[in-house]
Amino acid sequence: MENTARENRMGTAPIGKLLISMSAPLMASMLVQALYNVVDSIFVSRISEKALTALSLSFPIQNLMIAVATGTGVGINALLSRSLGEKKFDRANKAAENGLMLALFSYLAFLAVGLTCIRPFFQSQTQDEEIIYHGVRYLSICSAVSFGLFGQVTLERILQATGKSFETMISQMSGAIFNIIFDPLLIFGIGPFPELGSAGAAIATVGGQILAMFVALYFNRTRNEDVHLKLKGFRPDGYIVRRIYIVGVPSIAMASIGSIMIYGINRILLSFVATAATVYGVYFKLQSFVFMPVFGLNNGMVPVVAYNYGARRKDRIMKAYRTGILIAECIMVAGMLMVFIFPEQLLRMFKASDQMLEIGVPALRIICVHFPIAAFCIVTGSVFQALGNGFLSLIVSVCRQLLVLLPVAYLLSLSGDLNKVWLAFPIAEVMSLLISSICMRWIYRKEIQPLGAPVEGRKESVNGNA
Repeated sequence: MENTARENRMGTAPIGKLLISMSAPLMASMLVQALYNVVDSIFVSRISEKALTALSLSFPIQNLMIAVATGTGVGINALLSRSLGEKKFDRANKAAENGLMLALFSYLAFLAVGLTCIRPFFQSQTQDEEIIYHGVRYLSICSAVSFGLFGQVTLERILQATGKSFETMISQMSGAIFNIIFDPLLIFGIGPFPELGSAGAAIATVGGQILAMFVALYFNRTRNEDVHLKLKGFRPDGYIVRRIYIVGVPSIAMASIGSIMIYGINRILLSFVATAATVYGVYFKLQSFVFMPVFGLNNGMVPVVAYNYGARRKDRIMKAYRTGILIAECIMVAGMLMVFIFPEQLLRMFKASDQMLEIGVPALRIICVHFPIAAFCIVTGSVFQALGNGFLSLIVSVCRQLLVLLPVAYLLSLSGDLNKVWLAFPIAEVMSLLISSICMRWIYRKEIQPLGAPVEGRKESVNGNA
């Protein structure tokens, strides 16, 4: 009965309503997650600007952890959803179980990083002992206790792939709310809690991730009828692991490239002044508040596209794609206007100094103009992933971040004008738009068009052309 209901919902429900119902809870929960990222930095900025700079310099490693977790999750999501669409329920269970195994191995790798590599990582960027002190305290905890992050992301992707968006929202929001509450308590030592400074921010972060992991595990065990996690007698399945990583590795590599890009940009900005790197870190926190809802939209869109690809429904794939772009553009335009009109007010939330305002106001206004372009590229990338062609997303990411953004930023830095460096971001996004369009046209002709004519009418067929 449940499988029939899933087929009716994913295969026949109106796409607009389906996409919103799948994505809205995820968008809301990711907004809360973005909020706690912003709040985290707001509280840390009250320690000192150098403590805030330390968080900015920590981001490449944090981004790498998130890249591995979410990239593997994308592979699990795509394989699981496609298996359900093809009515291969045993393979769906194996995808979930092998995904949990991969999450454990990923955590062990970053445990080693947290125990051995954090101080050299900061020393490669700055010789300021106060920045290094705060950075090592914060990032060592976040990486060595990252099992909550990997478990949370994997278990939430299993919920998403089976249409349990509301449960995913509850899981994500529980971790975010925990972090928001315990950040000030542990950073400043309020009430019975000790004053831990930057270490307190890290403890609040990993505590929220662990809580969210257990909430997601509970929902998978009690409310997810489509996937049955049976770890007793589990044996790794090489075929399933390969299928997960066919989609997941390009996604991991794509996001990992972001870590290289952030590290490189930080090095370029530090050649001007440390405050420039602080501004870049603040920008990333503010950007996440705008981008996270779009990523939530993507997370809801991937199983819809993957399911209908398995069911050979070209019309529904293309309608989901067009609807996703429309929603993403509305979000990004609103975000661009917010950042462009109120940059000073946004920076003052982080206790910005006069120098930080002088650097940050033009920086935010220049960078934010690429938000609407990014909307198209992000949604298009999610289609590549849902159809098992994550390598195309990797190509776009490499071109944008390594072949355009970093070299252009470096060349512009040679002018000695910091404001020109920020122009590299919209320049790189225009290149990403061109490459994404070419790849989407190719994937439409190769994967989507051969699925056959739509079954809901000739008008859908006409509108479904890329």
